[in-house]
Amino acid sequence: MMRNLIFFTVLFFTKSLSAQSITGKIYSQNTKEALAWVSIKLEGGSSRVLTTDENGKFNFQNLQPGKYRIKSSYVGYETFQKTLILENKDLFIEIFLQNRTDLLPEVQILSGSRRNSPSINLPFASSVLNLPAQSENIPRTVPESLNIIPGVVVQKTNHGGGSPFVRGLTGNQTLILIDGIRLNNSTFRYGPNQYLNTIDPFSVNKIEVLRGSGSVQYGSDAMGGVIQIFTIDPSYSNQSSFKGSVTGRFGSGNMEQSGSAALNYSSKEMVVSGVFGIKNFGDLIGGDTTGRQSPSGYSQSDANLKFKLRISDDSELIIANQFVQQKDVDLYHRVKLENFSTNKMGLQGRNLSYLKYIINNKESSIFRKIDFTGSINSTIEERNSQRNNSQSIGFERDKIKTSNLGLEIFSDLMKNWTVNSGLEFYRDKVNSLQNTRNSQSGLITEQRGLYPNNSNYSNTSLYSLHHLQLGGFNLEGGLRYNWLQANLTDKDLGQLEINPSAFVWNSGVNYSFGMHHVYTSFNTGYRAPNIDDMGTLGIVDFRYELPAYALKPEKSFNSELGYRYSSQYLSFGTAFFRNRLSDLINRIQTSQVIDGYKVYIKENTDITVIKGIEGFAEFQASPNLFFDFFASYNHGDNISKAEPLRRIPPFNGIFSMKYKIKRFYMKGELAWADKQDRLAQGDKADNRIPSGGTPGWQVLNLYSGHSLKNAHLRLTAQNLFNTDYRTHGSGINSVGRSLWTSISFDF
Repeated sequence: MMRNLIFFTVLFFTKSLSAQSITGKIYSQNTKEALAWVSIKLEGGSSRVLTTDENGKFNFQNLQPGKYRIKSSYVGYETFQKTLILENKDLFIEIFLQNRTDLLPEVQILSGSRRNSPSINLPFASSVLNLPAQSENIPRTVPESLNIIPGVVVQKTNHGGGSPFVRGLTGNQTLILIDGIRLNNSTFRYGPNQYLNTIDPFSVNKIEVLRGSGSVQYGSDAMGGVIQIFTIDPSYSNQSSFKGSVTGRFGSGNMEQSGSAALNYSSKEMVVSGVFGIKNFGDLIGGDTTGRQSPSGYSQSDANLKFKLRISDDSELIIANQFVQQKDVDLYHRVKLENFSTNKMGLQGRNLSYLKYIINNKESSIFRKIDFTGSINSTIEERNSQRNNSQSIGFERDKIKTSNLGLEIFSDLMKNWTVNSGLEFYRDKVNSLQNTRNSQSGLITEQRGLYPNNSNYSNTSLYSLHHLQLGGFNLEGGLRYNWLQANLTDKDLGQLEINPSAFVWNSGVNYSFGMHHVYTSFNTGYRAPNIDDMGTLGIVDFRYELPAYALKPEKSFNSELGYRYSSQYLSFGTAFFRNRLSDLINRIQTSQVIDGYKVYIKENTDITVIKGIEGFAEFQASPNLFFDFFASYNHGDNISKAEPLRRIPPFNGIFSMKYKIKRFYMKGELAWADKQDRLAQGDKADNRIPSGGTPGWQVLNLYSGHSLKNAHLRLTAQNLFNTDYRTHGSGINSVGRSLWTSISFDF
C-alpha cells in the first residue's frame, strides 16, 4: 500500500514538473495590431480551444512535451496553421494573420468603449481607417485622410489646416485623441481649427472615428464625437531584427515635395522605432477659374519616437515622443479678402512626450488589467500680421503646456460582464503675449495677449464603463463626473477662479442575429467652458471678441438608431440620429466696432437640434472588383434664434469602384456635395462663405498603384475635370486638376 502511494506521488510530481505551456500573441499582418477574440485551437493529445484576450494573447497550460498542431481563424483573415515541437521549456509564439484579399473588410476592432471590440458589436456609429499614409488616395495630411469616412466633412480655413466636422460639429465640440491622450486643450476655439494637422500621417497606424458618442468614454468636448489617432506600434520579434522604409511624395505644380523615413529595431524584449519627415508644401492650385492661391504654402518637419520594453510576460513599459514644427502657414483668405499684406502662423508646433505602464494580472478578476499614463504636451502658435500700407507689424504668441496623469482599471466581474473604470487629470498652463512693432522706428509696444497670461486650467474626471453580453445582445453603459478649475489673471478684472462641473451618462444596446445587427443608443455629452471661451480678447477670424467669465458647460443629448448587415461579399448599414444641444456658448454682437471689426461677447444662450442620416455600402462583385458608397445628411436648427445652425455641411458622399489583381490596383472615385444655402446670420457674415451659400460640386479622382517585393508606387490624378470648388466654410478652394506620386522602399 505504502509502495503504491509513493509511486503515484512521484509520478504525479514528475508529470507536474514536466508540464509546460504554449503562450503567444496574435496580430494582423497588415496593421501589426493585436487581434482580440481570435479562435485558436491546439491539437495534440486532446484538442483545446481558446480565444485571445483583449490584448491578443493566449495561454495553453499544463502541456506535456511533444508535437502539437496550432490553428487560428478569424473573420476576414486567412486561417493560420503551424506544427510546434514542445520540449522541456515553455514556448512563446507570435502569429501574424494575413488579410484575405477576396473578402470585404467587414470586421474592424475599435476602442470606442475604451476596450477593443468588433465594430459590428458596438451600439454606436463608428469607422476605422488603417495606415492612412499607405491608403489608395495617399492623403497629404491626416485631416485630408478623413474625407473618405462617412459622416465626416473636413473644412479648411487654410492650406495648413483641416478641421473635421463630425455630425455637424467641429472645433472644441469634437474631441481629438492621440494614443489615448487628449489633443484638445483649454485654448481650442469654437469653430474650425488647424490642430489635427499637427499629426504626421506617416506616423499613424489607425484612425478611429466615433460619431455621436464619447463624453462618457473620453470626457469634455466629445459632443459631435471622437477622432482617435493611434501611432505606429511595432511588435516584438523572437529574433533581433532591424528594418525600415523610405518614402517620397510629390505633387504637380510644386504643390508637394515630402520625404519620410521609418526605422525599427525589435527583439523579444524590446522595440525601438522612429518616423522622421521633412515636408514642403507649395501654394495650392485651385480649379479652372481660381488657379494658384498665393500665399498658401508652408514647410514642416516632424519626428515620432517610440520605445517599448517587455518588463515581464504580464507587464510592459512604453515611452514615446512626438514632435512637429510648421513654419509660415499663410492664411490665404485674410490676405485675399481683409487688406493684409501678411497674415500667417510664423511658427506652429507640438511636442508630446508620454509614458505608459501596462500590467496584466491573470490572477485577479477586479484588477485584470491596469494602465498608468503620464504625459506632457507643449504647443506653440505664433501669428504674424501686417496690413497693406501700414507700418505696424503685429506679433502674437500662445504657449500651452499640458500635463496629464491617468489610471484605468479593467475588470472581469463575470464571464459576460466586464468593466473599465478610471481617473484622469489634465492641467494646462497658458502663456500668451502680443506686441506691435513699428517697421520704421523699431519701437515695440507690448499688449495683452489673446488669452490672460499665466492662466491655469485643470480638468479632473472619474468614469466607469460597463459591458454586458447576453446571447445576441451587447449592452453598453457608463457614467462620468467631471470637475474643472480655471484660474485667470485679467489685467482689468484681476484674479478670477471658475469651477464648473458636469455629470454625463450613456447607454446602448446592439442585437446581432446572423448577419444582421440592430442597435440603439442614448448619450449625454458636455463641453466645459475653456480659457478660449472665457478669456479671449482680440481679433478672431472676422470679429473682435471680449472676455466672458460667467459661462457654464454646454450640454447635449444624442439618440441614435442604426442597422448593419455584414456578409462575406456585402456589407451595408444606415444610422439615424438626433442631437439636442443646450446652453450653447454663443457670440453676441455688441454695438461696438474696434479696428473695423464688429465686437462680440460670449453667453450661454442657444438651444439647437441637429438631425441626420448616414449610410454606407461595400460590395464585392468578383474576386477582383469592389464597390464602395457612403452618403450623409445633416440638418441643423438654432431653436433659440429660429434660424439654421451655423456651418452645417450639405448633403455629401462618395462612390468608388476598384479593380485589384495581385499587386496592382486601379480605383475611380466620384465625390460630391450639394449646395448649402441654409445659412445662419453668422454664415452670411463669414467672408469664407460666398453670397447666397456654397455651390455644390462633383469631382472625379483616379487612383492606381503597383507593388514589387520591396517597392511600392502609387499615383493619383485628382479633380480630372478641373472643377473649381471648396468645402462649405473653407477659406481656400480645393485642389484642381493635379497629379500626385508616392514611391516607397522597404528594407
